[in-house]
Amino acid sequence: MRAADRPGTDRPDTGQGRTGRGTAGRDTAGLGTARAVGFVAPALLLIGVFLVFPALWTLYIGITDYQLTGPSAAAPSVVGADNFTTALDDPLFTNSLWLTALFVLGSAIIGQNALGFALAWLLRRVRPGLRRTVEGFVLLAWILPGPVVAYLWFAVLSRDGGTLGLLLDRPGTAWLVEYPMASLIVFNTWRGTAFSMLLYSSALTAVPPSHLETARLAGASGWQTVRDVVFPHIRGHVLTNTLLISLWTANDFTPFLLTAGGPNHESEVLPVLIYRQALESGQLGYASAMSSLLLLGNLVVALVYLRLLRRRA
Repeated sequence: MRAADRPGTDRPDTGQGRTGRGTAGRDTAGLGTARAVGFVAPALLLIGVFLVFPALWTLYIGITDYQLTGPSAAAPSVVGADNFTTALDDPLFTNSLWLTALFVLGSAIIGQNALGFALAWLLRRVRPGLRRTVEGFVLLAWILPGPVVAYLWFAVLSRDGGTLGLLLDRPGTAWLVEYPMASLIVFNTWRGTAFSMLLYSSALTAVPPSHLETARLAGASGWQTVRDVVFPHIRGHVLTNTLLISLWTANDFTPFLLTAGGPNHESEVLPVLIYRQALESGQLGYASAMSSLLLLGNLVVALVYLRLLRRRA
């Protein structure tokens, strides 16, 4: 009897077994296509209703002369790219664009990043009770509602009996009038640092203690240790954190509660300008065009960060 006919002898592989195993490997949960689609359908529906549709509706309104009241509110007409070109030529828009970039750079990219990492780095070796107390106070600023936090800071920066003026022996100083953007940057840094602190506290656990000990024995300073040992391990966390807090800050409306864009448009970041154009001036189409430009800017920033993350990988 030939070897090919003996029981248990391996037969030539036709590829059918591999195909079956490959199909099963792609469906590790064994759900099937219909069930898998059924599970993700609610999430896709929510994304479509609350993200995709509002974005498309904003783009549509941005190419019309839609207004809050009047004939254009009942029957808006399409004006094409006129709203976009008008916005790009509008000094108020370019001023708000510059102030928004300054707000994001000062309070998010530098302020929250640096303070959040510093707190995470300093608290990793303190006693657990002290660490939890500090983290609790920092988190309190993050979880409080925006109007409550704005009211507290308004009391701190007030011209009449403000806490900061009394501490610096400068009573009567109108901080929100004389230094509006600096006040907003400090306010937003204080308010949003908690997220960065929590993310970096988690990221620092990925740094091998042996590497830190080696750097200490080699005589490396604190900055050298962070630069040469810590940062290479948490670079992805830094980029992710910077992306998130940059987008949140660029779209933050809380500055309106402190300065309302004043004085004389000196703190009028883009969300505040869009609000004033839409609800105070009633130009919904023009405001939607500005919102679309802000959305485009957010997408560009997100793509830059994602490219940096891919380069890291």
